Parts: sequence; C-alpha cells; structure tokens
Amino acid sequence: MLYVLISVICSVTVSVVIKLAKQRGIQYLHLIVWNYPVAALATLFFLKPKMVTVPLSTLPWGLYMSLAVLLPMVFLCIAYAIQYSGIVKTEIAQRLSLFIPVSAAFFIFHEAIGVSKLVGIAVGTVAILCSIGWKKGGIAKENGTWGYALAVFFGMGIIDVLFKKVALYREVPYAYSMLLVFILAIVVSLLLLTYRVSVTKERIQFKSVIWGILLGLFNFGNILFYMKAHQALSNSPSVVFTGMNIGVILLGAIVGVGFFGERLTRLNKMGLALAVISVLIIAYL
Repeated sequence: MLYVLISVICSVTVSVVIKLAKQRGIQYLHLIVWNYPVAALATLFFLKPKMVTVPLSTLPWGLYMSLAVLLPMVFLCIAYAIQYSGIVKTEIAQRLSLFIPVSAAFFIFHEAIGVSKLVGIAVGTVAILCSIGWKKGGIAKENGTWGYALAVFFGMGIIDVLFKKVALYREVPYAYSMLLVFILAIVVSLLLLTYRVSVTKERIQFKSVIWGILLGLFNFGNILFYMKAHQALSNSPSVVFTGMNIGVILLGAIVGVGFFGERLTRLNKMGLALAVISVLIIAYL
C-alpha cells in the first residue's frame, strides 16, 4: 500500500504544482510542454522499454497520435478546471472518468458488466452533478467555466480507453508504446507552443521550464508507483483501484479546502461522499 500512497501524493501534487505555477504568472501551455520530455526520459530510465524490430508501418499510429493530441489538450483542461473550479472538483472529475472505460469495457471490449457496475456509474453521475453544483434552472455555471471540469471527465475517460486499446496491441511492449506516445506528445505540445509564441509573442521564461520539469516528475511518479502498486498487489487489483481513486479524492479535498481555502457547498460535499461510494460499489460489488 506504500506504492498506492506515494502515487496518490504524486497525483494530488500535480494539481498543487499547476495551481502554484499559475500564481507565479506561468502560462499553462508553457508549463505543460516541459512535462513530456521528462515523461519520455523517465520512461527510458525507469521502465527501460525494449527496442523492437517490427516494421514501423505495423504500429497503431492512429492510437498513438490520438493520445499525443489528447494528452496535452486534456492537461490544459485540467489546469483551467483547477483555476476555475478548484482542486477538489477537478480531482473528482478525473477519478470518476473511470466510468467511461468501465462502459467501454462493455460496449467496445464486450466484457460482462453486472448490475452493481451500472449502479456505481449511476451514483457517480449524480456525484459529478453534485460536485459541479446544481441550481434552479440547471448546472451552476461558475461564470461559464464548469465546462472545463466536464472536459476533464470525458477527456480522461477517453484517454483511459485508448491506453487500454494500446495495451491490447501485443506486438510491442507497453512501455515502448508509452515512450512513442510521449515523444509524439512532445512534438504536438511544442507545435502548440511555437504557435502561441509566434502569434501572441509570449516569451518563454526559465521558471516555466523549472516548474514544468517539476510537474513532469510528479506526473510520471504517479504513473510509475501506480504500476508498481499493481505489480506488488497483483492478486488484489481492486485494493489498488479503490485506494488510488478514493485516496486522490480525499487528499485532493483536504489540500483544496485546507491549504487553498476552496469553498464547498452542502451539495458539493454530498458529491464528494457519493464519489467515494461510487468507487467502492464499482470495486467490490
């Protein structure tokens, strides 16, 4: 469970780094760009993917490119969701995005899905609505910015599905595919940054590189220790799944409310509780 705890801390720290970097005047795209070189180098150093000799034309480039585009775009949505909705609501949106791969397991991968999973998805849907906030006449729009949290929910869910499809490709090791995705994400994010710098004349600050590297280290730490937790508790995947998702939701709430003074309505608190219940239903029932 130590690996789970470290992964939870790394995951929430990613949100903290984004929030602190914004307070220091760092543009989100400048911050996120440097995350992917760190991820690629860390994959080479820690996961040591074996080079393969299969023809490059046979690789699932469509999946790789989809992930390479989605990863920085969804990361930007996470950053804006943290800014406008707070760490608590953003973490709930990220964690409850698991409903999309659960649904995909049934509709795309043709796995059996029980009534309990459907109940868990239903509870989670209510949790998302409560965490965003519901007022008379519809969702509380928070100055029109609640869409970022929803984009995180759907974006992270789609990314999970795409990574699962990549894992099913047995011709190359999964770590090798991860490395290629991160390299392509570097290219995509650099193109976005080049456009921003050339069009809006934004300057690249040295401090954005430092904060971006810090972001990349904690982001990859989340991935690495989550994988290690699954390896160490290979006979108890539900324990890892539950510990990770509930841990991030609760620690995110503590950090958001305790350190950044985020305000939660009674409805938001109900959404927080329902999010935890939903994860437990999906994991154990």
